[in-house]
Amino acid sequence: MSEAPRRGPASDATPPKPPIRDSLVAAAFQLFLEHGYEQTTVDDIVTLAGVGRRSFFRYFPSKEDVVFPDHERCLADMTEFLSSGTDEDDPVERVCDAARLVLRMYAENPTFSVQRYRLTRKVPGLRAYELSVVWRYERALAEYLRVRFAGRRDGTLHADVIAAAVVAAHNNGLRSWLRSDGQGDAAAAVDHALGHVRDTFGAKGAGIAAPAQEEPEDVVVVISKRGTPMWRVVREIESTLRQD
Repeated sequence: MSEAPRRGPASDATPPKPPIRDSLVAAAFQLFLEHGYEQTTVDDIVTLAGVGRRSFFRYFPSKEDVVFPDHERCLADMTEFLSSGTDEDDPVERVCDAARLVLRMYAENPTFSVQRYRLTRKVPGLRAYELSVVWRYERALAEYLRVRFAGRRDGTLHADVIAAAVVAAHNNGLRSWLRSDGQGDAAAAVDHALGHVRDTFGAKGAGIAAPAQEEPEDVVVVISKRGTPMWRVVREIESTLRQD
């Protein structure tokens, strides 16, 4: 019986092709860097990726979406994370942890994240698109906080202000890391920025007002004979209140 043919070393095997979605993103950014964003068309992208136009639009509604391929997934993860919390969670800590999910997405691929940051700085349309994505994150945080602060005095106001502060702090740390070309500890930069939010609005901070306590009302009981003139009753009440 003849021997089965031996397989060559694993290194000789043809590497598997990346998923179509990843191929489209890689092709798009290669073209963006070589020719510019405005000069690159969807047809250029699908040609380089070796797929059809229908495949592109199956994954990305527009050319702008290929620049931000993971934000929809990250937004869904954030929403699920917030909804899985309990009433015992510190709401400010919870939204800070939710913001770290966005950081983790960026830190998973520093090279791509830095390239995207540079690209959005150059293309006004992408900058506007990015701002709309950031607003969606902020809205998700605010909706969670509004539920947690329901019944508080100015609860909705606190929710919106804290959500905006978390997003601003997160973006401050993230962009500092991106401007350094992805060098250093991104988590440390974001944690430092979020620390200001926790110190200001957290459970030990002064930013969250406790529910207003209503002061007890004064109750005065006056016993008078039937037929006593009203002016005398009023005088007795005033005399009693002055004594208190």
